[in-house]
Amino acid sequence: MNALEAILKSDRDSAAAFDIVAFRRDLHKNPELRFNERRTAGKVASVLANAGWLVQKDPESTGLLVTDSEVHDQDQILIRADLDAYPVSDSKTTDYASVVPGVAHACGHDVHTSVAVGLALRLGHDAEVRRRVAFLFQPAEEIPYGEASGAQRMLESGLLRDRYLAVYGLHCWPQLEAGLIGIDRGPAMAAKDAFGIDVRGRSAHAATPALGRDAILGAATAISALHAGVARERNPHELVAFNIGTIRGGQSQSALAESVSLTGTLRTHDELVRSRLKAVIERVTLACARAFDLEVSLTWANEMPAVLNAPELVALAHSSLSTSGFSVVSMDHPPLTTDDFSLLGALGPSLYLKLGVTEPGATSVSPLHTASFDVDESCLPVAVDALEVLVRRTLSEEFAIAGSQ
Repeated sequence: MNALEAILKSDRDSAAAFDIVAFRRDLHKNPELRFNERRTAGKVASVLANAGWLVQKDPESTGLLVTDSEVHDQDQILIRADLDAYPVSDSKTTDYASVVPGVAHACGHDVHTSVAVGLALRLGHDAEVRRRVAFLFQPAEEIPYGEASGAQRMLESGLLRDRYLAVYGLHCWPQLEAGLIGIDRGPAMAAKDAFGIDVRGRSAHAATPALGRDAILGAATAISALHAGVARERNPHELVAFNIGTIRGGQSQSALAESVSLTGTLRTHDELVRSRLKAVIERVTLACARAFDLEVSLTWANEMPAVLNAPELVALAHSSLSTSGFSVVSMDHPPLTTDDFSLLGALGPSLYLKLGVTEPGATSVSPLHTASFDVDESCLPVAVDALEVLVRRTLSEEFAIAGSQ
């Protein structure tokens, strides 16, 4: 047993009283939606305050910052976990299935929160490490069109420092079996640009269409043109997702619609591609409106960059986790899903891990955001152990992060 393994064993023994599975199941059974995670945050705060951590509450939201004290004279590592659940009914029949109608932890945030609590209890027994680690329990990672980001809220709260030695986060990843840790060498999540398009015409009876301007016809043409325009303006090697997900308008089958509203999203990995395709969306939208003599406005919302793993942290994670006995997987195909963890990249070099959660040998996988989503709970101690290794190696004298200078 080497020195690090001895430390990890000692930490596990000292934190053994915490039942991470029971904690996770309680959160799973009692999910709460964005900015309403009062019970969840209260449970986290109670456990960690009782363990001697300083829990600072954001006065404007349910977010928490957990530290050793209010005064820190050295660089810190920030560990982020998200608190909120997802607006979907839980179809499971387990005894920890959601008891809240229409709300479930279908994205694994109960796992993320439980892992961060377990890690804080572990590290709390080491005074030297404890004072150099902070935990952010963030509300509202799930962001409907036009609504606020929980990460942005916490950046504005005044609780966070301007700079951290490293920022770590993780996400449940059903495509990986429990026991595996996935690491992306470049983008770990896509950039997100939501948009809303309001089309305004002039109503008239369907029998006299020349007296009006049909907003539905213009919107329908714009939908087809936007899909075609984005498809033709992207190169085959560029990973892009484009979708128009809502359309609302019209009052009667016998009248031309006066107004129509659309919402959609653009997902990209590369900033140049992102900029080019946003310009395409704007140009095509305006051209379609002009073709039908309509007025149009386009609004961008929930804009956030891609989650980009810092190369120095990628190298650290591969070397330290592999040599510590973890099964590490290089993720070769970055997804087009998004996470507002990307906004925390402004605070320092960041690393976003993919946590395997599917039972080994399972013949089917429950995707994220679905009613049947669940995890193999053996992933919980794996995640705590892996993050502890990363924290200790990051703070070790043998490693210096160039990006923190």
